[in-house]
Amino acid sequence: MIKVGIIGATGYAGGELVRILTGHKDAEIKWYGSRSYIDKKYADVYRNMFQIVDAVCMDDNMEELSSQVDVIFTATPQGLCASLVSEEILSRTKIIDLSADFRLKDVAVYEEWYKIQHKAPQFIGEAVYGLCEVNREDIRKARLVANPGCYTTCSILTAYPLAKEGLIDLDTLIIDAKSGTSGAGRGAKLPNLYCEVNENIKAYGVASHRHTPEIEEQLGYAAGEKVVLNFTPHLIPMNRGILATEYAKLTKDISWEEVKAVYDKYYADETFVRVLEKDICPETKWVEGSNFVDIGFKIDTRTGRIIMMGAIDNLVKGAAGQAVQNMNLLFGLEENEGLDLVPMFP
Repeated sequence: MIKVGIIGATGYAGGELVRILTGHKDAEIKWYGSRSYIDKKYADVYRNMFQIVDAVCMDDNMEELSSQVDVIFTATPQGLCASLVSEEILSRTKIIDLSADFRLKDVAVYEEWYKIQHKAPQFIGEAVYGLCEVNREDIRKARLVANPGCYTTCSILTAYPLAKEGLIDLDTLIIDAKSGTSGAGRGAKLPNLYCEVNENIKAYGVASHRHTPEIEEQLGYAAGEKVVLNFTPHLIPMNRGILATEYAKLTKDISWEEVKAVYDKYYADETFVRVLEKDICPETKWVEGSNFVDIGFKIDTRTGRIIMMGAIDNLVKGAAGQAVQNMNLLFGLEENEGLDLVPMFP
């Protein structure tokens, strides 16, 4: 049985980790860390866990936690994991960090986009970017996994095969993405109040969203070239879900069947990637509550462009589900253990 500790267990991603791991046959949560709710019963914070979780919330003492568990999930704001991690801790336990602290390989880029000083740059080189469908073998050998962001997971997987095969001109790539409000976290913020969000849609982080360099870096690795793109996120009035619509010029004339064959080359054996049939567009409602990413595309012969579309649940494949998928790889388990979550509808 894998002993698990969670720091940030009362945020939305942390709560989703608890929900998923409660049904995982090979894992047991030993530490529900939450600086805001120390000594409060976890089930009093999330009443859906009444008579399911009896534990009380503890602090974020990673030093003490590392001697008690096999893996630590840090579902915390940027900067916290980097401020706590040490060589001694990594010698005792594995860490799956759901923040951005170890996703970017260039410290200067991290500090520019996140506006904070990186407290543990010595571990950036060894951290493995935890996009399982791309870095599976490296993840298996890691001590420190950087769990990808929600927008980035959807955006990268949607374009990755075509970027890898050189079928799209990445200088023309534009990503338009929309997310439910849970992506902004559980903290009280005026722009996320019901009256501010309901009956509204708005762009934010225009030309400045901090997931941009993460998408650029990973698609750059795929294409073998530097990538600079436009990424514009939008907030929409629903709880969960991300839909990314991506536009790029094709580098050659190609049929729908040929593009589908490229996606199948990379994803046909991937449990959690579903490439849809012709003229079927992804919808967030068909992935809600699951670890799936649904991908579709349409070729616009008039403009020579391809429109790629992807949908995920931002709290599952975009956060906690992907983190558990990474844990399964780290400990040699079946990758889908605890993650056979049928999408919820309605």
